[in-house]
Amino acid sequence: MIINILLLMFFGLAALYSLQINVISPDFTLFLHQAVFLAVGLLIFFLVSLVNFHFWSDYYKIILFLSLLLLIGVLIVGVKIGGTTGWYNLAGQSFQPVELAKLALVIFLSKYFSQHAKEAGLTKYLIISGLVTGLLVFLVILQPDLGSAIILLATWLVLVMLLPLRRKYFIGMFIILILLMIISWFFILRDYQQERILTFLSPQRDPLGTGYNVTQSIIAVGSGRFFGRGLALGSQSQLNFLPTQETDFIFAVIAEELGILGAGILLLLFLSLFGHLYSIVKTTTDSFGVFLTLGIITFLIIQLFVNIGMNMGVAPVAGLPLPLVSYGGSSLVTTLMALGIVHNIYLKNREKDYG
Repeated sequence: MIINILLLMFFGLAALYSLQINVISPDFTLFLHQAVFLAVGLLIFFLVSLVNFHFWSDYYKIILFLSLLLLIGVLIVGVKIGGTTGWYNLAGQSFQPVELAKLALVIFLSKYFSQHAKEAGLTKYLIISGLVTGLLVFLVILQPDLGSAIILLATWLVLVMLLPLRRKYFIGMFIILILLMIISWFFILRDYQQERILTFLSPQRDPLGTGYNVTQSIIAVGSGRFFGRGLALGSQSQLNFLPTQETDFIFAVIAEELGILGAGILLLLFLSLFGHLYSIVKTTTDSFGVFLTLGIITFLIIQLFVNIGMNMGVAPVAGLPLPLVSYGGSSLVTTLMALGIVHNIYLKNREKDYG
């Protein structure tokens, strides 16, 4: 698992480095920042892996409360980047609290469901967990950050599916979800968010406006062919046709420069990582550990699919990073922290197996 993590982060660093090799005035600031984030994240990974994972279940209420405070605070004193008021500015570095909120929600739901899943009156706990998730989603939408809100809601839905619920509950949830989507379209989504969804359905409707990012990304992915144009030789990325290439569209950079071969290796590394994580689920007898690992797998897989999907024009542009690969300290450090928790679950399983 650790080798998978290191190789995925290496892909991200290589892509960031390649973006500056062939320019007239190279600026490796982003590369150096990401290297620092990587070092800090790895340190946190190993420190967290030494902490008994039940620590998080003991303090789940405090963790959730702090996450709520951070999400409320960012709406008041946060910095606006790319039209979203979702960052704190700390000593010149930006920090995105929604990344911690994703992990905090997984910890809360894992504790809550592992504690009450086998009790009578499960409907009450389902409603309470839904309200807590809804509050987090509401605060994130106010930023507005639709992509992260979808991650939070989807994580709750997946974990709910693990509960011993009758079919009528799932039918009711599906109906409620459809109603929420209709309400969101007319009363919650901003004009530019609606445009992103419409552009996803038809990128050619505004090729120089809202459809520009997706169109350039599709061109970059397709132009890489099998072996790619070569590291730092991608025309779309090197000539800056591809926007936000270090974050949202870093997969397109990799696909253009390394081709299907390089992108395929990247996807195989993700597949291997999720395989290792799922093997931990199968060997864990602790219900909190099972829910916690599955929750972390869930929000990572959803981000992976949405990010790659929007790079290939098969998902709306949602502003979600590619886990462990995209530039950004908040996402990278939080992801490594989450994986560190899972690594501790693995270590505890091994201690139990070998005494």
